[in-house]
Amino acid sequence: MERTLFGFIWRYSKRQQIIILMMTVDSFPILYMTLELPKWIVNDAISGVDFPKSVFGFELEQIPYLISLCLMFLGLVVLNNVIKYLLNMTKGVAGERMLRRLRFMLYESVLRFRLSRFRRVSGGEIIPMITAEVEDVGVFIGEAIATPAFLGGTLLVYIVFIFAQDPFLGAAAISLYPFQAYIIPKLQRRVILLTRERIKNIRTISDRVNESVSAA
Repeated sequence: MERTLFGFIWRYSKRQQIIILMMTVDSFPILYMTLELPKWIVNDAISGVDFPKSVFGFELEQIPYLISLCLMFLGLVVLNNVIKYLLNMTKGVAGERMLRRLRFMLYESVLRFRLSRFRRVSGGEIIPMITAEVEDVGVFIGEAIATPAFLGGTLLVYIVFIFAQDPFLGAAAISLYPFQAYIIPKLQRRVILLTRERIKNIRTISDRVNESVSAA
């Protein structure tokens, strides 16, 4: 087994991760247009002048132009949600497949334990490790590359859109990002430490329960 989780993910799900990443990148232009079209609807269709306007080679008056922009906006919203649905489905399938592989590999590792190791470790400790504890890992595997790319790309799209409208407003919007980049990793480290303590306590409880049941 690979020494790092990302190495394990990339080795056994590289193709799925690339597909997920491509689907994520494809959603960014659609997301930007869903931000741009409402501005066109208000400024060009409702408050605009100089009609008729050309749309895909057709000359449209104000009301048909407004309806066409609204339909375009509705179509982009539906298309964006369809891409998100397909993206979530693909991530879920990739995560479940990798979770199954990981459980088989962990079980294979358990079977290779020496007899002395089996004397020190009980089934009540090993079973949660293979079943419950790796469940969240399956979710993470499907989102390991897609979620940072999607959230980072979405943030970049919003920042570009805001700066395109008003640079001062864009500067104000990102003014707190350095503080967040400093404080959030520190809070996350604390959460990770507490999670590790919780897992250790659950393993101890499972071991005690298993001993009680075996004794009974």
